[in-house]
Amino acid sequence: MGQEESHSEEMDLAQIQELCIMFMKECPSGALHLHEFKRIFGVPSSSAEENLYIETIFHSFDTNKDNTLDFLEYVAALHLILRGNLEDRLKWSFKMYDKDGNGKLDRHEVKRIIRIVHKIKHLRSDMEMTPSEICDRIFELVDQNNDGQITLSEFMEGAQKDEWVMNLLKLDINATGWVIQNCGKFP
Repeated sequence: MGQEESHSEEMDLAQIQELCIMFMKECPSGALHLHEFKRIFGVPSSSAEENLYIETIFHSFDTNKDNTLDFLEYVAALHLILRGNLEDRLKWSFKMYDKDGNGKLDRHEVKRIIRIVHKIKHLRSDMEMTPSEICDRIFELVDQNNDGQITLSEFMEGAQKDEWVMNLLKLDINATGWVIQNCGKFP
């Protein structure tokens, strides 16, 4: 496994520029709020899992923690989701898992994201494992020093050693396809 990060649909520069123009139309103040982010990406208010996931994504890109995405945060988010390399996407995934921001993942944080992703995908693992069992297996394979926490380096190494772990940890639920699909849905 290397840096192979192939998207079935790649966005070209013109599409990315279109999203940036839409940002400026939607957010002339230069600040994108969570409710606008949800509307732009077509997240139905009836889906608790999708709402929680999009909120987690939003907050992972809000680097200055002001509860808005400015233009630079928005462009960085688009670049990562649409063009980011494997290492950068794994670092972002780690940040998504690390709810308390302490630089280490505990079982609660890992299980929380696994539950959300499972509900969004509406599928069960091909091994019919519960989120708790998946979490246990991740810790078994990734927590090298068995301290009950996963550091960024353990996360990166574990993901790149095992394809099953990689698929779970990189949080790829077709974000590229989602952005492409919703690209033209701006009012």
